[in-house]
Amino acid sequence: MGDFALALLIGYVLDLLLGDPEGLTHPVCLIGRYIGFCEKRLRARGGSLRGAAVLLTASTVLLTMACAAAVLAAASLLGRWPLLIAMAVLDWLGLAARCLAKEALGVGAALGRSVAAGREQVARIVGRDTQALSGEEIVKATVETVAENTCDGVIAPMLYAALGGPVLLWGFKAASTLDSMVGYLDPRYRDIGWSSARLDDVLNYVPARLTALLLCLGAAVCNLDAKNALRIVRRDHSNHKSPNCAWSEAAAAGALHIRLGGTHLYFGRPVKKPTIGDADRAAEIPDIGRVCGMMYAAGAAMMAIILALRWLA
Repeated sequence: MGDFALALLIGYVLDLLLGDPEGLTHPVCLIGRYIGFCEKRLRARGGSLRGAAVLLTASTVLLTMACAAAVLAAASLLGRWPLLIAMAVLDWLGLAARCLAKEALGVGAALGRSVAAGREQVARIVGRDTQALSGEEIVKATVETVAENTCDGVIAPMLYAALGGPVLLWGFKAASTLDSMVGYLDPRYRDIGWSSARLDDVLNYVPARLTALLLCLGAAVCNLDAKNALRIVRRDHSNHKSPNCAWSEAAAAGALHIRLGGTHLYFGRPVKKPTIGDADRAAEIPDIGRVCGMMYAAGAAMMAIILALRWLA
């Protein structure tokens, strides 16, 4: 693991302190632009979109990894310390804990002003239609997003950075961005996005289950109901169309004693999903802060595990 762990530790601390850098184009935005460009070109040329999907997925992931490798290769020409700094910066940019918490807490603050403001703010971080959401539904949508993105934006990137450095981390980030842009089941994306969705499922298989356990630990650290979180994870981990999403959502639902999931509107169409957790009480604005606390604790635990394994190696 070597310098991978040290670079990750630096990047992790930078993310906690600074979040995403202001005034700079984030690499995820560049990946998104490439995906949008390629999708448009592939649709315009006609033919099988299922075949084009593989080209879109492979080119996005491989090009992203190649760019990360090129940055590191250039830095290595200057010596070990410039290389370590480059690795740390790429790791920092690949993590999203502070940004995720900032956006989620922003929803809570907006909802405190009015439901309309909450709807407008939550639309920034969820894919579902938000125009008719109630205050409680806005809270639940935010809790689900934080729980799911604890895997996508914190635990999975840390795992891949520890295993293969920034190159592997950014390969994962490319796959995750693909899934968020084209990995939908509606008619427009079913063919062009199928391979991206499947790749994301594979890459998140282990991280999703690890995230659920770390969130249960985070619940204990935050003085929430860790025992119930683990119970709901065991019971409801398969209650989702995705093989991975319900794991972390179940941990959050159990720790908070609220019910997540159910039917929601996406692109104007109702999508039925199983429920996750028990409706022991109504969701409330402070639940957003509570799940953010679980997310931070889970990330800290993951970092501690990586450093411990590095020390034992």
